[in-house]
Amino acid sequence: MTTTRRPTRQQSAVVAQLAELDDFTSAQELHASLRDAGAKVGLATVYRTLASMAAAGEIDTLRTDEGEAVYRKCSTGHHHHLVCRGCGRTVEIQGPTVERWADTVAAEHGFTQVEHTLEVFGVCPTCAHTAPTH
Repeated sequence: MTTTRRPTRQQSAVVAQLAELDDFTSAQELHASLRDAGAKVGLATVYRTLASMAAAGEIDTLRTDEGEAVYRKCSTGHHHHLVCRGCGRTVEIQGPTVERWADTVAAEHGFTQVEHTLEVFGVCPTCAHTAPTH
């Protein structure tokens, strides 16, 4: 977490717990896992820490279909996500065609300092295999 002062023990616990998870998680789920691990961290601290990390570009944030923000410690550098609608499994993907398109559209309209996010949703092979057939 990038701050001008040293992170608190609680903030460090949030960062460490998030680093242990492979998939996106909500603040409430992260708080519950911290509590289950015996960490005494308030839900407000979890929210503040995640917001600070997201603002600093240290974690990725997605919005679920229900509008809930979920978070994940991802690799560095610009990338996109392929997300399973069934289990939430997430794969980092590159999108050079998307990057070129975004640059072209921005230039056509005179925009600079353009940023974008892209999430592609589908069903992973495991969920597709276990889904009931109709």
